[in-house]
Amino acid sequence: MTPQPHRSFWLQEVAGDAPDAPPLAGHHTADVAIVGGGYVGLWTAIRLKEFAPACDVAVVEADICGGGASGRNGGFALSWWPKLASLTALIGERDAVTVAQDSERAIAEIGVFTAAHGIAADFRQGGWLWTATSQAQMGSWNGLLELCARRGVTPFRVVPPDQVHRLAGSPVHRAGILEGSAAVVQPAALARGLRRVALEAGVRVYEHSRVRHFTRDQPVVLTTDQGRLVAPTVVIATNAWAAGIRELGRSIAVISSDIVATAPIPEELAQLGWHPDLAITDSQIMVDYYRISNDRRIIFGKGGWTIGFGGRIGPRFDRHSRRAAEVTADFRRYYPSLGAVPITHDWSGPIDRTPTSLPLLGYLGGRRHLIYGVGWSGNGVGPSVVGGRVLASMALGRQDRWGQYPLIGRSAGSFPPEPIRFLGAHAVRTAVARKERREIVDAKPSWLATQIARLAPAGLEDKTGAP
Repeated sequence: MTPQPHRSFWLQEVAGDAPDAPPLAGHHTADVAIVGGGYVGLWTAIRLKEFAPACDVAVVEADICGGGASGRNGGFALSWWPKLASLTALIGERDAVTVAQDSERAIAEIGVFTAAHGIAADFRQGGWLWTATSQAQMGSWNGLLELCARRGVTPFRVVPPDQVHRLAGSPVHRAGILEGSAAVVQPAALARGLRRVALEAGVRVYEHSRVRHFTRDQPVVLTTDQGRLVAPTVVIATNAWAAGIRELGRSIAVISSDIVATAPIPEELAQLGWHPDLAITDSQIMVDYYRISNDRRIIFGKGGWTIGFGGRIGPRFDRHSRRAAEVTADFRRYYPSLGAVPITHDWSGPIDRTPTSLPLLGYLGGRRHLIYGVGWSGNGVGPSVVGGRVLASMALGRQDRWGQYPLIGRSAGSFPPEPIRFLGAHAVRTAVARKERREIVDAKPSWLATQIARLAPAGLEDKTGAP
C-alpha cells in the first residue's frame, strides 16, 4: 500500500470536504485533457467550459486536486508588480505594465469568484507589506520604486517605520512598503472550491492518476497506471513536476518551501497589534513570509531550502524536521515575545523556480496541440487566474487578447544541465544562507559568500536596479 503523503495544515483543515474522484481506468477520450489539478489546471478547465460549454474537458491529477503546491503554499495572492523589472526585460515596457495590471485585477477576481460560488476560502484583501528586517535589506525596493515612477504607476506606498512596526506586530521590521491589492486566502479551500466548480460545469476529474507517459503526436495519448486518455489537445499544468519533462527541464529548478503553523493565539496577536489581513515578507533571497490564519494562528514560511535533482520530487519535499526547526528559529527571532507559543504543524512543498521567477507559457516543442503553463515560482495563487484564461484560449485556438498574451513563447532562460545544476545550486544556496545568516544579525558576510550569492536566480521581488 502506498503511504499517505504528509498533508499541510490547510489540507488537514478541509479534509473530507468531498469524496476523492475515481482514478483514470480503462480507455477514455476528451476534447482537451489537462494534466494537473491545481490552480492552473482548474482555472483552465473552468475557463474552457465558459469559452466553449460543449468542450469535453478532463483533468488528470496524480494526487487529489490541491494536493500539490496549491494546497501547501502560504496563501498569499500577490500581483506581479514586484516583478516589473523582470517583466520589462522579458516583454517590454508597455506589455509589462499591462501584465502587472492584469495580475492585480486577478486578485480581486478571486474574491468575487469565491463569493459568487460559495467557496469558503477566507479571502481577505489587506495588502502585502514588503519589509526590511536587517540593515542589509534596507532600501531593497528602491530600484523598483524608481522604475514604477518612470512608468507612471503607483502600486506601492512607503510606510513610515513606526507604522511598519505596528502593522507587522514587531519592531524587528525596520522599514517597508505596502502594495494594497494583495490578499490572503485559505489555499487548499480555494483549490478544492475550484474543483467543485469545475465538476459542476461538467469537467471530468480523475484523481490518484499519475501520468506516466504522453505521446507528442496528435492525438495525444496519456498513459496512467490503470488507463489511457486520448485527446487532440493537452494542457500541461503540473507545476514543479514539469521539471521531469525533457523539453522543460532545463528551464525549471525545483526548490522547497517550508512552513510552520502555531497554535491559535488570538489574545497574543491582539496585544501585538499585527494586522490580521496582511501578507508580510522580508527581503531575503531565501525569503521569510508570514500571515495570520482565520483561527488566529501564525503561518510562517521560508523558501529555498532543498533542491531537487533532475526534477525528482521525493518525500523531503513533503516534510523535513530540520528545515522546520530553521523556519521556527526565524519565526522566534521576528517575534521573540511569542517564544513560548507551540508549533502545531509543519510541512513542505516544491516550487518550480525559473531563472526570472516568471512562468513559462507556450507550445511544447512548437506543437500547438501540446500547451504548457508552468514555472509559477511560488507566486501562482493570483497569477494562475491569468494563466487559466491564457491556456484556455491557447487550447481553443482563440485569437483573442489571452490567446495572444505577451508571455506566450517567451524564454525565461535556462539552468545548466545536471549534475552541474544540482551541484552549482547547492553551492549558491549555501552561500546565500551563510550571507543572509550574517546579515540578519547586522554582521558583515564574507566576500566569497557575497559573490557566489549573486548567482542566485531572481526571487519573489526584483531587488536589483531597474532597466
